[in-house]
Amino acid sequence: MEGLTLMQKCFFEFLGTAIMILVGDVVVACTTLNKSKGQGSGWIVITMAWGFAVMCGIFVAGPYSGAHLNPAVSIALAIANHFSWANVPAYVIAQILGGFVGGLLVYLFYKNHFDETEDATTKLGVFCTIPAIRNFKYNVLCEIIGTGLLVFVILALSNSCNCPTVNLGSIGAFPVTMLIMSIGMSLGGTTGYAINPARDLGPRLAHFILPIKGKRNSDWAYSWVPIVGPLVGCCLGGLAYILAY
Repeated sequence: MEGLTLMQKCFFEFLGTAIMILVGDVVVACTTLNKSKGQGSGWIVITMAWGFAVMCGIFVAGPYSGAHLNPAVSIALAIANHFSWANVPAYVIAQILGGFVGGLLVYLFYKNHFDETEDATTKLGVFCTIPAIRNFKYNVLCEIIGTGLLVFVILALSNSCNCPTVNLGSIGAFPVTMLIMSIGMSLGGTTGYAINPARDLGPRLAHFILPIKGKRNSDWAYSWVPIVGPLVGCCLGGLAYILAY
């Protein structure tokens, strides 16, 4: 990571996030779209594959950008003085663009199955999160708690490992993979555990512009929840880490 320009680091943030979204959203397509061989595989498959999706992104970006892959992680690291605030905006833009491109690739890969699926909400759910029960107050609370737990544990893992640099790449892919799986299996049932504004906003933008057969609106009325919730959660998680350690 040393010696790279900010633009080079942002490229790997973009690439790692795009790969993460491709693998993560594709498994949702695989389990929900009609005539997919994985249709009906269920929540366990989705949560496990999302953990592996994050792992893939970390392997790609970790040595070069630190593999934040998530604006909430970048902000939390900055709060904990492990990342420069000056670099946060560039990382966030790269992450959102990566999420957008990942969403485009998901559609290209599963286009025939999107065409075979009639339910427009199922198609939207491939790209972005949809709450099980729509209640903005509690939906935001769930995202705050989930994201706060995510960043607190990431920072705690870094502390206990005594890593010289602190980011997802430095603490290793496998602990973070297990963390993502754990959050998905335990806290993910209410909102779909966005816990990452780029994971939701980037693919939602892709859904908005793509010529998906029979698609519905992109649910912009809800789109603020997986942005505001994670941003509040990462601040609380970062502050909790400072107080605890």
